[in-house]
Amino acid sequence: MKEKNLSKWTILLAAICMLTLPAQALSGEVYKLGLSLAITGPTSDAGNPYSKGVEDYFSYVNDTKMLGDDKIECMIRDDQYKNDVTKRNFEDFLDQGIVFYLNYSTGSTLALKKDFEEEQIPVLPASFHAGNLVDSNYIFLPIASYSAQMIGLTEYVVKNHKGGTPKVAMFIHPSAFGRGPVEDVKKAVAAGLDVEIIEVVEHGKDLDNTAMLKRLSGKGVQYVLSHTVQSPVATMLKDASSLGLVASSFGEEGKITFLGAHYTGGNDLVALAGDSAENFYWTTSYIVTSEPGEGTDLQLALATKYNRDEKAANSHNYANGMMVAQVATEVIKRAKSKGKEIN
Repeated sequence: MKEKNLSKWTILLAAICMLTLPAQALSGEVYKLGLSLAITGPTSDAGNPYSKGVEDYFSYVNDTKMLGDDKIECMIRDDQYKNDVTKRNFEDFLDQGIVFYLNYSTGSTLALKKDFEEEQIPVLPASFHAGNLVDSNYIFLPIASYSAQMIGLTEYVVKNHKGGTPKVAMFIHPSAFGRGPVEDVKKAVAAGLDVEIIEVVEHGKDLDNTAMLKRLSGKGVQYVLSHTVQSPVATMLKDASSLGLVASSFGEEGKITFLGAHYTGGNDLVALAGDSAENFYWTTSYIVTSEPGEGTDLQLALATKYNRDEKAANSHNYANGMMVAQVATEVIKRAKSKGKEIN
């Protein structure tokens, strides 16, 4: 009787193994990634939609089986733009076995650069500071750096300005992010780019820029180049409009022409500044949903699929998050196709 019962259990266990082992094999690999960023706190008007873009694109990758039976699990945490919190998040992500890391701020990217080297972990930051690449083998910038964008804007001013050397001011975020491209722009000027930098303004949390704008106007500033996020630019443009200082055409005499790089403009700025954003000149590496096209269709479809509101759906920061998630996915996909171990 015991022998019969044992045989039955042996057969049952063998059957279970036959059923479960193929299921495990079919489940594929799970590649863990981590993202630490400012969902709340300073620069969160960029970080919040960015995080949604990352989350939604990875969901899309898994739902459509873009990697076959393999999946991506991306842990997303709010660091409130605090470097110490970012470091703790990164260390915890390492403990959980991430193979790829998505960072956010310039300050934390620079602070953790040695850690990235020691851990040999590939990193895609939301910060496109050119200095991230110095003495680094593991940080990658998928678009033009802040410096390249700001120098490009300055070159545009020089090319399109009528008469004499244009006088410019820089309006920047009070952080490593904001300060990053300033020295590179100054180097370009020293190398022969024909502009005069009158003042570099690190904005605060002021709700009124009237005094600053009057000061710049009094110094003869003709162009303000911004490198920050949308909300301070919106406040500045509203104040400039109230003072009647905004140029209605590029380089209009006696007025100020406002320009900005990367995080300063787009639909996010229009939503905040309204009509005051009408004559703002902006450079970006991303699609904007006001321009029809395949990229716009994909972005809006993704946002709809994952129940995002209209503001997030139309944000170029949402597109930014989609982009870094897409790059990370493509890296894994290509490594797999070449038989590389992903660890």
